[in-house]
Amino acid sequence: MVPEYLEKTYWWAYTHPNAVRVFERQWLVNLILWGNFSRLRDLALQDMGEVIHGQVLQVACVYGNLTEHIVRRLDPQARLSVIDVAPVQIKNLHKKLNDKSQVSILQQDASRMAFANASQDTTLVFFLLHEMPLAVRRKTISEALRVTKPGGKIIFVDYHKPVSSSPFRYIMVPILTTLEPYAMDLWNNDITAWLPAAVSFSQIDKQTYFGGLYQKLVITR
Repeated sequence: MVPEYLEKTYWWAYTHPNAVRVFERQWLVNLILWGNFSRLRDLALQDMGEVIHGQVLQVACVYGNLTEHIVRRLDPQARLSVIDVAPVQIKNLHKKLNDKSQVSILQQDASRMAFANASQDTTLVFFLLHEMPLAVRRKTISEALRVTKPGGKIIFVDYHKPVSSSPFRYIMVPILTTLEPYAMDLWNNDITAWLPAAVSFSQIDKQTYFGGLYQKLVITR
């Protein structure tokens, strides 16, 4: 079942069938991210490795060719699971992927995953947190940590508050507050502020890009 907040806030972008027809265009996804989609995709892939081993989880389908690039890097024994709560997104990803021999596409809520504890070697959350209300975001982060093995990585790529000299610090405020009502949380808080207190990890690495508008946070369990 699609959560009420998603249906109410993002029907135009994710849950309506026409949304896929509009937004599933590589050039448009790149434009929305001010030309940075490929760069941010590759930065996430960089932390996953030239050859990706083990059990890999992508939390939420993503417009653009992120998943295809992950599939190309999979070791012959590796498996990729992609989850999304919206049926239209699940259907779209099935159409996008030519080779699904190492891929499982599952309808699941990111805040209530069905995976076992410590079952994933790498978990990727790519531009999802900013679309979630605080309570759902906290649960999703907790779940991403729960399902990742000790020594594994959880990679978050999302918005971040730009530096004061960046024009996007001012350009993006009306855009985000109008279209992405939960996104300003990523400007005003660090993702680490939402980590569950009871979960341990060995390392956190945070990098920002494009004048600070985007961030990559890598947590090693």
